[in-house]
Formats: sequence, structure tokens, C-alpha cells
Amino acid sequence: MTEVQRPALTAGERDQLIGWLDLQRSFVRMKCLGLSAEDAHRKVVPTSPLMTPAGLVAHLRWVEYSWFQQGVAGVPDTGQTPWVEGGHVDAEMFVDDVPLDQLLDEYDAECRQSNATIADLPLEHVELGQPAEKAASLRYVLCHMIEETARHVGHLDIIRELLDGSTGYTKPD
Repeated sequence: MTEVQRPALTAGERDQLIGWLDLQRSFVRMKCLGLSAEDAHRKVVPTSPLMTPAGLVAHLRWVEYSWFQQGVAGVPDTGQTPWVEGGHVDAEMFVDDVPLDQLLDEYDAECRQSNATIADLPLEHVELGQPAEKAASLRYVLCHMIEETARHVGHLDIIRELLDGSTGYTKPD
């Protein structure tokens, strides 16, 4: 087993924030390694049937898009998101017919796009896709995304343990 690398202990603020977010992002794929197609879509939480590994990966992909592309970069909604007026609040999690590998690849691509979007922006940059009184700084968005991703990695950890007993934050060599 090898440990996933954490940011350097003495890295600057930006490297710490992006490093911790990238670490949590890497845990998403790691928690899904080796899942069967059936288990990727298995509903093990009766009160939250959309909370499957596949559903969580899809949710995280669209959260990345919404915060970094729509918020930070100000990309207007052109209808490509799963959310529609009057639609289900968790529409992004309806992915029973989408293979987990595809969802993970889409998530990884979205994470790369997020990092590219913020590469040259200062932490003080304020979201372009929000009214001024509701706009958050990039620093806030990064902190929020660390929290959001880590929370769902915790969900993935519990779901994975319920599915096959796998636990922890290491991956096979």
C-alpha cells in the first residue's frame, strides 16, 4: 500500500489550498478503484438512494463545474448542466445508466479544467458568475471545495465499507 501525497508542510497558501483539494480529489478515484459496475450503482443507504459511488462522482463533477466555471470564471449556463428549471434538485446524481469509469474520467477532466481556470487568478479574485453581494473569493471557493469534496469522500468511504469492507486512504501498489 502506498500513501497518497499531501501538500508540502511549508508550502505557501495557494499551494496548500490547491494541494489539499487535489488530495481530496484523488481520494474520490481511489475509493472507487475495483468497484464492479453493479456496486458502483448499488443503493446501500435506504434514506438516500441517490448516494451511490457513481452518483457521488457525478455530483462532484458538477459541483466543480458550477463553482469554478460558472462561478469563478463566469461561464453562462448554456444548458449543458443537469439542472433545469423545476427539475429535481439532485438531477446530477441520476446516473444509473452511466458507467463509473466514464463518470470518473469526466470528473478528472473537470478537475483539470478547474485547475486550469484558476491557474493565473489571485486568491482574491471574486466570482464573475454571481451578483457582487453574493460573490465569493477564489480563496473561499477553494476552502469550500476542500470541505465539499472531503465530505463526499467520507460518504464514499462509508459506502465502500458497506459494499465490500474496504476502508482507509491508501491504494494498492
